[in-house]
Amino acid sequence: MKKVFAILFAAAISFSLVYGQTSGTKNEKFKYLGKLSANKHDPESISNPCGPYGSKYSPLSVNNPYSPYGSPYSPSSVNNTYVSGSSSPILVGEDGQYLGRLNSNKYDPESVSNPYGVYGSKYSPVSINNPYSPYGSSYSPYSVNNPYTTQAPKIYAPQNSLSLPGIGGKSNMLKKDD
Repeated sequence: MKKVFAILFAAAISFSLVYGQTSGTKNEKFKYLGKLSANKHDPESISNPCGPYGSKYSPLSVNNPYSPYGSPYSPSSVNNTYVSGSSSPILVGEDGQYLGRLNSNKYDPESVSNPYGVYGSKYSPVSINNPYSPYGSSYSPYSVNNPYTTQAPKIYAPQNSLSLPGIGGKSNMLKKDD
């Protein structure tokens, strides 16, 4: 009797894991935009000009000046110098470490472009600009500067500002779902 119950319980759990998931388009809080990587051969790297995240023609690419993520005028773009806060894309390391906002606003406290902020300083241990940190070293497997890595930080764009609780929504993003 216990074995039958265990089998039914395992079947119920398996069924709920497979069929219990909701559609990713309506409930998606973040859109995946590829990896911030110097690896030109990684299909998910924004440095790969033939990949969906590195092509200058892809609507998901930060390299496309007409996409919402690459336009200098879009509020969710990495190239808009005036954007700050919850509308700009975030950077998350492969190990789950929050690495700041990926925008070009040098006054945004969470921006990787702010040389005085935690995520933009060349001395910070969680900065991609620190050549001795795990995320900025050219030898680290988690670094944006390692041309051979496949574990570079990932870029996520928020789908709406209401989905980000507090500053940056760090606690919800650090869970590895993909």
